[in-house]
Amino acid sequence: MLKRLEEILQNGLDKIEQTDDLNVLQDIRRELTGKKGELTEVLKSLGTLDPEMRKSVGMKANEIKQIFADRIKEREVEIAANASVIDEELDLTLPGKAIEEGALHPITQMCDDLNDAFLSMGFEIFNEDDISSEQFAFDNLNFPPDHPARQSMDTYWLEGTEDKRGNDRLCLRPHLTGGSVRYLLKYGAPARFVYPGRVYRNETTDARHERAFYQYEALIVDRDVTFASGKVMINTILEKVFGRKIRTRMREGFFPFTEPGYEIDMECQVCGGKGCRVCGHSGWIEVMPGGVIHPNVLRSANLDPEEWTGFYVNIGLDRLVMMRYGVDDVRLFHSADLRFLKQFK
Repeated sequence: MLKRLEEILQNGLDKIEQTDDLNVLQDIRRELTGKKGELTEVLKSLGTLDPEMRKSVGMKANEIKQIFADRIKEREVEIAANASVIDEELDLTLPGKAIEEGALHPITQMCDDLNDAFLSMGFEIFNEDDISSEQFAFDNLNFPPDHPARQSMDTYWLEGTEDKRGNDRLCLRPHLTGGSVRYLLKYGAPARFVYPGRVYRNETTDARHERAFYQYEALIVDRDVTFASGKVMINTILEKVFGRKIRTRMREGFFPFTEPGYEIDMECQVCGGKGCRVCGHSGWIEVMPGGVIHPNVLRSANLDPEEWTGFYVNIGLDRLVMMRYGVDDVRLFHSADLRFLKQFK
């Protein structure tokens, strides 16, 4: 048995010396010391030997295993060193290639700025998964059973759950608002929190619309939340993002999860309110629907609407970035075109 070990040692060292390829060297490592290697087979047979021979063979096998490990490590260094040798002449006076610095995506930059603004106002940041359910995307938010948003023409339903209902029917989240009930069920009220993230809509793309885009939702829930509190929150957000006061207007709008609901517009920053294709030539662009949280949504969160109230703001993050930089097509942000993205370093 000891003679066999000596043969294994010599054959193994020969194989290690003869290879100049790191990948082959790793194959040799597995062959010599792996679970199916010869050394392992020797160690498995120790139980058949007498005690004295068992001790000698075991010590010798472990010693060889260590020799292989050390020599393979040395050989890796030698192969790597030889591979880095440059055979041709090198002109050290030639300029090198500039190392390009990366940068955060402009939407990520905007999200970070909003996080800072809301954290300074005492808000908490909440995140949830991109996959939601009919229960949280629609049922909890007071959407009636026949609402058009539930149809596959608007919402991406996950294959295999089409015939299910409630929390078992899964979808890519069509909006962030379902996260509000998820948060309130977990942490209760009072609460003030934001929840940024990507949402998915089955719709035709154009300069203002994408199938996958980012939203940023904020919610205050307390015993006495006034409409003025929501208005102050909106103006604070825009002033923080643009570094100056921005003209806004609020129009009545219907959303199943608010009562009353509002469409919040800001003056188009691409054209300065004169009218362009981004704002539909109106001078205004809708950036954040919002309103007072609906009593039925509070009930879904196990909160008494007689005791609690709240105010939603849902920011179209992509559109806000368009306004900040004067970009006239939202699709550019998701194009992965480095020529475009390098402008925002």
